Amino acid sequence: MCSTCGCAEGNLYIEGDEHRPHAAFRSAPFSPAPRPTAALTGITFAPRHSAAGDLHYGHGVAGTHAPGLSQRQMLEVEINVLDKNNQIAARNRARFATRKQLVLNLVSSPGSGKTTLLTQTLHRLNGRISCAVIEGDQQTVNDAARIRETGTPAIQVNTGKGCHLDAQMIADATPRLPLADNGILFIENVGNLVCPASFDLGERHKVAVLSVTEGEDKPLKYPHMFAAASLMLLNKVDLLPYLNFDVDKCMAYAREVNPEIDIMLVSATRGDGMDAWLDWLESERCA
Repeated sequence: MCSTCGCAEGNLYIEGDEHRPHAAFRSAPFSPAPRPTAALTGITFAPRHSAAGDLHYGHGVAGTHAPGLSQRQMLEVEINVLDKNNQIAARNRARFATRKQLVLNLVSSPGSGKTTLLTQTLHRLNGRISCAVIEGDQQTVNDAARIRETGTPAIQVNTGKGCHLDAQMIADATPRLPLADNGILFIENVGNLVCPASFDLGERHKVAVLSVTEGEDKPLKYPHMFAAASLMLLNKVDLLPYLNFDVDKCMAYAREVNPEIDIMLVSATRGDGMDAWLDWLESERCA
């Protein structure tokens, strides 16, 4: 749960918020985030040990561990944070539904190729369907600039120390984007397969992008994300001849975690599977 991993609102930035809006900038204005002090109270937590001596810190009722916090305290923090987020997400979802907009939350590890996949998708949709993009990164506006080169409106959200987008960020960013009724809003989340799984943004679907360069066991290592996703795009399949990657195992692992997940094999650079991906987008947009 992200409340224990250092996320904070320090350095949160949405394009258009800079004090000198016409000045050139590469990224959000940066200032050190405050570091609150905490007194440890002697709370102990014992990780589970395997026969091989491995340590498992996720066996408690909170599913995670933080020094100085009991499992109950961690649950209380998680419930409070997620309850507020979910209320905002519900309002986002209602607004999107009123305008019949398809909203997708693209999630992945850094380097999975989701920005390249997104730019190629937008090139193919250009002139056919109204699209807009919210780009999430800790720093820089590089990805939003790449998206805008396709002719698609995009806005960058820099999360600073935060490792994911949340529903309030989406509520703040969407009014700044021109998106027609029946259009598609792509939200490219911060590269992270952990925390974004817990935070509803108001999207209709989470789409997990997994590259064949990452290893076929990623769905087992990060089960919460793949359990939350409706679709997995197995990307960079053009590289398969050069890798020791078992596609069948990867698909089986994903379905072990989430039996309902749809899976498509794609290559953003070579074009494999792009027609099927666009067909899926159209069917969801018209649903």
